[in-house]
Amino acid sequence: MRLYALCDQDLLDKRELSLEDYIRIAKEQNAEIIQYRNKSADLHFIKQQLIKIRNIYNGFLIVNDAYELIDFCDGVHVGQEDLRAIDKDPIKAAKILRDVVKKDKILGISTHNKEEVLQANEMDLNYIGLGAYRTTDTKENISTVLGERLDEIASHSKHFVAAIGGVKKSDKFSHVTYHVIGSGLL
Repeated sequence: MRLYALCDQDLLDKRELSLEDYIRIAKEQNAEIIQYRNKSADLHFIKQQLIKIRNIYNGFLIVNDAYELIDFCDGVHVGQEDLRAIDKDPIKAAKILRDVVKKDKILGISTHNKEEVLQANEMDLNYIGLGAYRTTDTKENISTVLGERLDEIASHSKHFVAAIGGVKKSDKFSHVTYHVIGSGLL
């Protein structure tokens, strides 16, 4: 199991946990990647959090959505709605985003079904997030729970697959590279 830790600011605030404590926990559990997600803060605050993480964590650091801050981390992860905000054609949007992110940085997108996975195969990505595997405390309003179908859908991806949404360390997959775990680390 390869761990991709999801550091969600809303979760930290709800649990009254410091950023530093979450990063320490992720490091203790050998997280290869940490994604920092903050859906409500401005770019300045997110930048400061990325700098804090970089000062205490040497692994891969991904920012959620805020591709404007790519210089402060190793990559960016965006959702389907974020792609549509860049361009109505997701493949064209991914090309535009790749130009911003550059080849030496990591680019990942969220996918929720086989059609989105097949479309992602046409994109210059490093990985896809696929899910939700099950319901989760970290993200509300999950429209699609894939359950056991996730692994079969993952088999269609030419990219690394990061299983998202309620994933546990003990979950077993055949076609998934990373277990994305947020609140489950705590």
